[in-house]
Amino acid sequence: MSDPTPQVLQLYCRVAVSVTDLAALTAHAVAQLRAADIDWSREEDDLDSAVAELRGDPARALGSVADISRILDDVPGVEFRGGTCRAEGG
Repeated sequence: MSDPTPQVLQLYCRVAVSVTDLAALTAHAVAQLRAADIDWSREEDDLDSAVAELRGDPARALGSVADISRILDDVPGVEFRGGTCRAEGG
């Protein structure tokens, strides 16, 4: 039985991962950035500098490809509404 009015809840997660292939992670992040529909004329930097940032910062690369929208896949009665993801070294 569904509630007539959905409730919005906050879910806070901290996930630890081990990066076993830094080059593969970075290549994936760069490929996603290149494929993204970004109007670089409206951004503070350009594609080349954004790629350089990803290549120089593994945490930034990981944070850019983490897909938190799938964390609740297969959970009945729950619909993902949005969120953010970031990664830190350590």
